Amino acid sequence: MATNGSASAGQIPKPLSPVALCHVVLRTTPEGYEKLVSFYLTLLGAKITHKSHRLAFLSYDYEHHRLAIVADPNSHKRKPEGPQVGLHHVAFGFETLSDLATAYEQRKSLGITPVWCVNHGMSTSMYYEDLDGNEIEFQVDNYDTVQEAVDFMASKEFEENPVGVDFNPDDFVRRVRSGEDDKSIKARPNIGKRDRK
Repeated sequence: MATNGSASAGQIPKPLSPVALCHVVLRTTPEGYEKLVSFYLTLLGAKITHKSHRLAFLSYDYEHHRLAIVADPNSHKRKPEGPQVGLHHVAFGFETLSDLATAYEQRKSLGITPVWCVNHGMSTSMYYEDLDGNEIEFQVDNYDTVQEAVDFMASKEFEENPVGVDFNPDDFVRRVRSGEDDKSIKARPNIGKRDRK
């Protein structure tokens, strides 16, 4: 007998999925709190919806907050040797390559530059790093539909190289501003096997 009317005997019904990823909360040291809040206000073009001596809520769209930053007196800086276990990065999407190019130029003029730019195949991405070492991805989808992206991710090419192909952000901006076709810029070159950044 089905527990929710949709699964047969012995099957576990699929759990209800959330409708959205609503916000991300970052923990930092009290000493780094103000600088981290300032960094994200600039990076995201955000506004503060609430701020106290140890907690800030930031929004850049219709939500009351998309990012919160907590100053935790029990927190400590990451160890300098190698990547740490935990959240790898958070990604923010832009509508067009032109928007991604503009976002890059604006942040570059404020001294914030990406640490890695890569065409993953399903997206064209620029990764930034905050003052605590958290990575933030700005991306544009390379395909018109989710199914096209999923099909690419099921391809032999993606199996051989799930990481992508690096690009120079200034060359990217030049290509976008020159009027080159978006499909040409979004097309990921095939460089063969690659499984690390």
